[in-house]
Amino acid sequence: MAENGFKLRIDNISKSFGGVQALMEVGLGAREGEVLAIIGPNGAGKTVLLNCISGFYHPNNGRIFLEDKDISHLAPHKIAKLGIGRTFQNIQLFDGMDVLDNLMVARHIHTKGNLITDAIYFHWAQREEARQREKVEEIIEFLDLGPIRKTIAGTLPYGTRKKVDLGRALALEPKLLMLDEPMAGMTVDEKEDECRYIQDILDWWKIPILLIEHDMGVVMDIADRIIVLDFGRKIAEGTPKEVSSNPNVIKAYLGE
Repeated sequence: MAENGFKLRIDNISKSFGGVQALMEVGLGAREGEVLAIIGPNGAGKTVLLNCISGFYHPNNGRIFLEDKDISHLAPHKIAKLGIGRTFQNIQLFDGMDVLDNLMVARHIHTKGNLITDAIYFHWAQREEARQREKVEEIIEFLDLGPIRKTIAGTLPYGTRKKVDLGRALALEPKLLMLDEPMAGMTVDEKEDECRYIQDILDWWKIPILLIEHDMGVVMDIADRIIVLDFGRKIAEGTPKEVSSNPNVIKAYLGE
């Protein structure tokens, strides 16, 4: 476990794009087995923060640690291999592949071998693929994806595609899971299912979950702590009860 019990620790990071300051000295820590929600109005810097954690952007100042390892300036694929899984606002599936193959693609960072060893040790490569497929089958069962496992991803309804995207993030075996608006565009029933899966992930894997979500009913129901951003600054942090009664948060985001 990292310093102060935090699996993820962010020390006062800032990020600017030209003259636009997207993040200004934002700090946070995420512990095992908790949902840490990040809320704020559009343009507050929420997705920029997740992009900095996952390596798509690098902070201009400050540092990001995963289990005390500084990941502030690592490439995205290296950060994924260290154990950060993520879903996106805009679903990033391979639409021409079926559900099983979409999840298998995510296992490549855990696959041993290369083109040469696979060619020379044919049976070894088959065993390695079977090992990775076994992990994927566990996730398919966990998310109730069995009936659509061979369905082409691009033909699935939106809410189901969101669930497949979650499965692909879990296939990375993450130490930290980041969910960027996982409920967006979902029906009420689909949101209830997604909340159940999030709780099951916490119960089974005990990993921290960073959640960006605009549905305040969902956030207040499943978040252990909430961080509020406004114009790139952190204006509040606390339990749902504390945040919902904070005058600065009410003024900036929740409404009078």
